[in-house]
Amino acid sequence: MPISLHAPGPVMSQVHGDTTVGSATHCPYCALQCGMHVANGEITPREDIPANAGGLCQKGWTAAELLTSPERITTPLLHGKPVTWEEALDYTAGRLRAIRAEHGPDAVAVFGGGGLTNEKAYQLGKFARVALRTSQIDYNGRFCMSSAAAAVNRAFGMDRGLPFPITDIGRADAVLLAGGNVAETMPPFVRHLTAMRSRGGRLVMIDPRLTQTARLADLHLQATPGTDLALALGLLHIAVAEGYADLGYLTARTTGFEAVRDSVSAWWPERVERLTGVPVAQMREAVRILGEAGRAMILTGRGAEQHAKGTDTVTAFVNLALTLGLPGREGSGYGCVTGQGNGQGGREHGQKADQLPGYRKIDDPAARAHVAAVWGVDPDDLPGPGRSAYELLDALGTPEGPRALLLFGSNPVVSAPRAGHVTERLAALDLLVVADFVLSETAAMADVVLPTTQWAEESGTMTNLEGRVLLRRQAAAPPPGARSDLRILGGLAERLGCGEKFPADPRTVFDELRRASAGGVADYSGITYERIAAETGVFWPCPATEIGTEAGTEPHPGTPRPFLDRFATPDGRARMVPVDHRPPAEDVDEEFPLYLTSGRVLAHYQSGAQTRRIRPLNQVAPEVFVEVHPELAERLSIASGDLVRVRSRRGAAEAVARVNTSIRPDTVFMPFHWEGVNLLTNPALDPMSRMPEFKVCAAALERCTGGDSAEDRERGA
Repeated sequence: MPISLHAPGPVMSQVHGDTTVGSATHCPYCALQCGMHVANGEITPREDIPANAGGLCQKGWTAAELLTSPERITTPLLHGKPVTWEEALDYTAGRLRAIRAEHGPDAVAVFGGGGLTNEKAYQLGKFARVALRTSQIDYNGRFCMSSAAAAVNRAFGMDRGLPFPITDIGRADAVLLAGGNVAETMPPFVRHLTAMRSRGGRLVMIDPRLTQTARLADLHLQATPGTDLALALGLLHIAVAEGYADLGYLTARTTGFEAVRDSVSAWWPERVERLTGVPVAQMREAVRILGEAGRAMILTGRGAEQHAKGTDTVTAFVNLALTLGLPGREGSGYGCVTGQGNGQGGREHGQKADQLPGYRKIDDPAARAHVAAVWGVDPDDLPGPGRSAYELLDALGTPEGPRALLLFGSNPVVSAPRAGHVTERLAALDLLVVADFVLSETAAMADVVLPTTQWAEESGTMTNLEGRVLLRRQAAAPPPGARSDLRILGGLAERLGCGEKFPADPRTVFDELRRASAGGVADYSGITYERIAAETGVFWPCPATEIGTEAGTEPHPGTPRPFLDRFATPDGRARMVPVDHRPPAEDVDEEFPLYLTSGRVLAHYQSGAQTRRIRPLNQVAPEVFVEVHPELAERLSIASGDLVRVRSRRGAAEAVARVNTSIRPDTVFMPFHWEGVNLLTNPALDPMSRMPEFKVCAAALERCTGGDSAEDRERGA
């Protein structure tokens, strides 16, 4: 049944400017981009989107409550005081001009988000490089999928989260999922695993916790945090030693197998068991399940990727998939379970430090020439690569770093590693401008806050985890005073002397994006709003070419499975690269004897800036907690409900203890939706992807003293 959330006003089917308005839209949260209808304050799931096919999670069902939240910002703020839009934009543009004049273009930085529409991500990258001429732009997606992107680009020549439709998962005979708790992060995904298992398929999970997803598994490998790479190498050793390598496939479709085979010879199962804690028998069973399956998939999530060796870890799992002959076979393959709502599209069109639209490299002369021609600028005027996300945040306010930051769709005070240090760097800026629709922890620090429209109040495209480009239609009128990010960028560009290059209409921006992406790896040139609506999404790459059929010619159909005939490498073969295990950047010791790992819970999303403002979700998960194994709890005299303190070398955070057997005795877990958790995490970076090591650091745990026991808390309540 629909849930009424009392959004104001009727929703009409009409044309608003150049953009269709209607009730059919998509959820604002995870990369499934579940289809839903929003009309008259009611949400109902759509049946026509294969990712969710009529299902929604708690977050989706309650998403419309944000539209009428009393915490919405609808008036610009300048140093905490309400001002007009003209005053806010005039002040911002004036300060940007002054800072650039005094310190140079790179003194101004831009930080984006993986939840922005394709149009916004594209326009943000263009704004940085054309209006500001700065190289200093990156986005929070660097904290999400960058290690998987780096690994699969190296292996396959193209990065698409799932290089096959998500419905293929339900047709598989076996799935190995490393470090992804989809039952809580994107519950409708589970229907595809359930479909697979109902056909007799087997699910293998790798996770240091017995998560809700791991409880669904036929086999759970509960590895020590930070040892996923060693485990992947051990599985590959077994696959080769026990005859599961598909030698014909390896000869025909890959290069580098011999070097990989030789490199894993040292990772015999008994050695891997000592490092990971996973019994040899379980490793052999996992390989047998994959090796004997007719169709098999290996999927990775943030648990395997958010490490200072995340790229190598994903590479090891890709090598395992290639050894078994999985990628490029229908119903089989390797895939990454993308997290953020537009985590896929958000990194394709220019808000990464080293990329231009179409997944082009910014230091490629041909790419620069093509995009510059679309933008109407000289290629020599485009800046080169800038700093990656954490390096950019770390440099803010320093003598050699940016003095001003424009921030769209992110909340680094909560979400960045070593968050206390990042907060200090934000405070050191001469100018901080935040565009958001609520006063997040980061927006509360800003000199200028610009109130934006949100998901159901604007139109645009999103690209979900399977590479399907979807149309998010405007389904509700925004409150008076809120403006879209595109309109905000246009207003700033006008004041900086190039307003004609930055239209506010999303369809117009998308048509330019199509031209800019043409011929690139992520080619959207053959995708239109009309095609997306008519076909319920279009898979990229989809060039603007016609193909021959018996009936004549027709538009390119899009590419649901891009690797069936060849990989996107120069020779069409997948590249296998030897990698080796190394310990976490910060291992446990006498002072910090526990592993701390972090993740999400069902009720909340990312930094919680949205979901912590939704009453039903807050009732389910009102506060941060620490998961503690009973053995550890007994040793430290901790009971469920006690207030405890978790310390790392970067700071301390207090939370409520939850004592249960789902966690390893040497590990504690905290969800990262609340301020404080990322005070503890380690910003050590992967050398290739620049991904911080969110998923493991050394920590200590203690019970807080003085009336903080579970009994005291209960009496206080």
